[in-house]
Amino acid sequence: MEAVPLRARAYVACAVLAALVCLLPLPATHAPWWVVALLAALYAGCKRLAPRQLAGPFYPVLLAAVFLLPPPAAACVPLPGALLARTGQRPEALRRLWRAAQLALAVWAAARTHWELGGRDAVVASDFPYALLPAAVAVLVFCLVLSALDGGVRALTERVGALRASRELFARSLAPVAVHGLAGLMMAVLWRSRYGPVAALLVLLPMYVTWWAYAQYHRERAAHQATIRALVQAVDIKDGYTRGHSERVGQASVLIARELGMADERVEVLRFAGILHDVGKLGVPTRLLRKDGPLTPEERRVIELHPEYGHEMVRGISFLDEARAAILHHHERLDGSGYPYGLSGGQIPECARVVAVADAFDAMTSTRSYRRARPVGAALAELERCAGAQFDPRMVTALTRAVDRHGWRPSVTADPAPPPPRTPATPPVPPPAADDQDDRTPQHSQHPQPPHPASPGPEAESEAEAGSEPGRRRARR
Repeated sequence: MEAVPLRARAYVACAVLAALVCLLPLPATHAPWWVVALLAALYAGCKRLAPRQLAGPFYPVLLAAVFLLPPPAAACVPLPGALLARTGQRPEALRRLWRAAQLALAVWAAARTHWELGGRDAVVASDFPYALLPAAVAVLVFCLVLSALDGGVRALTERVGALRASRELFARSLAPVAVHGLAGLMMAVLWRSRYGPVAALLVLLPMYVTWWAYAQYHRERAAHQATIRALVQAVDIKDGYTRGHSERVGQASVLIARELGMADERVEVLRFAGILHDVGKLGVPTRLLRKDGPLTPEERRVIELHPEYGHEMVRGISFLDEARAAILHHHERLDGSGYPYGLSGGQIPECARVVAVADAFDAMTSTRSYRRARPVGAALAELERCAGAQFDPRMVTALTRAVDRHGWRPSVTADPAPPPPRTPATPPVPPPAADDQDDRTPQHSQHPQPPHPASPGPEAESEAEAGSEPGRRRARR
């Protein structure tokens, strides 16, 4: 229960109470209880036998109950299946209660709408096409209630706008629920016909093909997640002092994308892009990432190849799509002085401009062993100072608004090391530049050399340029 905010638990409690209120007239309801028991057993059996990902595709059974039963009786049908099915996520009991209450409310609202529109009589009399109208309205209400309730949960747990979350969920689920509603109506009509319940159950056979395809999609999605986790873990092992940086860049990219109003599919792509933006470090020799001393110009050029290495590594992973462009171009700058190709302005893909801001923001707000984290306000101010030259002002503004609304709680990527001892004659070490630039570059050594043309300027630079912290400590000493 500790992982669920208190306000979300209160929201679930309210939903459970509302569902109980809907069930209060049950003792006085005249309903064919054997039909209620059969549909409830069918729904519970499908839920029990199917993979966890197939929670929704058994809606034809619930919608058949909507078209066949009075509202309180119909609301009972999803309860056994929702309360007995394993969620696979903690807290288990709370999630089961939430799912049961959510489905009971949606089924009750849809059944009440169908009943008020005279749909039950139309189903009994097989009055077509009139039976389609109340059924369509009931399916619409069912989808609206589910989306609104889920949107409320997302607003409380993920701190997104409730209206926008509900709208996105409704738009994404309306078409599948409408198909399931048609199957549910066919079940109800056949159930009331002379062919009886056995014929009605045959409607579920073609739906099984849909459920199977749905399960295949989720297995593929799980494989995608496993691939990304493996790549990120490999980067963390090779460059351990930035552990956790990739995940936080993914989170910041999601904040920016949602603030810009991007669709959920693009938000997910940008999350992948943020997580994998430094995967090209796997192609950089470990001795350079951990070098204890200044980098030569040639070594810096090798490190600056990591976006191209990353792009090549994920080229064959089809589901990444737009994320590949962000991996390749997240070090480009609006003024054209970035790398690897020196793109400028609108030539830089939008996803890369999002990840560039998220990358720099986390670099400045994360504690490293060679310096303390900057306050969030100072990091945002630095990003705004560099907007237009290095960063896209739209992305900076979106991140600022998102952080103001939702906050930002960065975690520590490495345990801070104690500062090196200094004698009174030693001048104080100035705070690190906002660009988080590599202190091992030739311009910081005792023998300055001309920087690489694509080297970062004095503005805010991402952590990916930072090299290893042993070199930073030596440079500062």
